[in-house]
Amino acid sequence: MHPSVGLDFGTTNSALAVADRERRVTLERFGRSGADSLRSILYFHPDRRGPRGVPEPVVGPEAIDRYLESDGDGRLLQSFKSHLASRSFQATGVFGRNFTLEALIAAFLKVLRARQPAARRVVVGRPVRFAHADTTVDDDFAVDRLRRALAEAGFDDVVFELEPIAAAWHYEARLTRDERVLIADFGGGTSDFCLLTVGPSFRGAGRAARGQSILGTEGVALAGDAFDAQIVLHAVAPALGKGSMVRSYLEKDPDKVLPVPPWIYGKLARWHTLSFLKSPETLRFIAETRAQSLEPDKLAALEHVIDADLGYRLYQAVERVKRTLSTADSAELALEDGPLKLKKRITRKQFEGWIGDELARIEGAVERLLASTGVAASAVDRVFMTGGSSLVPAVRRLFEKRFGVGKLAGGEELTSVAQGLALAGLD
Repeated sequence: MHPSVGLDFGTTNSALAVADRERRVTLERFGRSGADSLRSILYFHPDRRGPRGVPEPVVGPEAIDRYLESDGDGRLLQSFKSHLASRSFQATGVFGRNFTLEALIAAFLKVLRARQPAARRVVVGRPVRFAHADTTVDDDFAVDRLRRALAEAGFDDVVFELEPIAAAWHYEARLTRDERVLIADFGGGTSDFCLLTVGPSFRGAGRAARGQSILGTEGVALAGDAFDAQIVLHAVAPALGKGSMVRSYLEKDPDKVLPVPPWIYGKLARWHTLSFLKSPETLRFIAETRAQSLEPDKLAALEHVIDADLGYRLYQAVERVKRTLSTADSAELALEDGPLKLKKRITRKQFEGWIGDELARIEGAVERLLASTGVAASAVDRVFMTGGSSLVPAVRRLFEKRFGVGKLAGGEELTSVAQGLALAGLD
């Protein structure tokens, strides 16, 4: 019997797990530190080329190291899973070569495939609702694209499993009795929920029995990246010109002033679109806008963030704030590079106010799940919370209020889904 392989391709981090017939699970390790997850990130440098001169990316920790050493050269791409449901994103140019989204994802997934070259079948996670998917047709479109990317990476025998269900199989491994569990899986781009019964009675019982134990699923296309976006929009973008004014371009009305076009800051706030601002057309537009701006220093800082490809450093600064606010009442957002001088203290109360709409949508998804299954909150034995945003205090309070503090469980936030996928392959 071949080992069962589970692949969690995540918006922010990915993980690969292997389960043997005794249901023992091991995680692949990456980088010099031996981390059990791999940053879902690609870096292209203009001097690194493969056969026929095609730009060749590096991934994960090596990508981050090369990017930080590059001093603005090259191209860093992250959160590319978030494009899967978008029909408007087909391909992008990298140093004169076009890469489809499937090719970009495959370039990343090949590194994971190389860790288990003999594996025949792999169980791959997918969200209940993909980021930016409005309908089930959008979700199907995203799955088809992901399947093509997996095939290009060498995974030609793929079974998909919902990510919150996989997290349930991981949680189940610790149980000595059956429980009715609500799984809350918070990724970078999606928040997914599943209500089901798990425990010794279902362990190893096969997919049919597993299916009967699932009471319902629900999802919403937002999570950690959406929280980051609110920090960028409220604390970063104003320092880069958001809300500032520019003189009219029209000669007949030179005294008229207009706000800087907001579309720039929408793309700046999303990690999967930020890198695409680095185009000659966008940089030229920002330079022309700066020339007409009443606050040109702010537009100069924006231009530098894009031209010097500071997206990942900005991501790191925002992530530090978010993590600190999980345990402290305030945190300082700081990033200085050239004309960019960003230093701002953010309180947890401010942050929670900024993400109020996102919290309401998450709460609404849980309410829909309970309503559709007809299960009262009091009838849920346990709530297993996983994924990085499960540690955000405001997120936890939603579940504490509805289910009670004593029912909440968690752990292994970045790898529980991969481990559960590997166990799912045994069934």
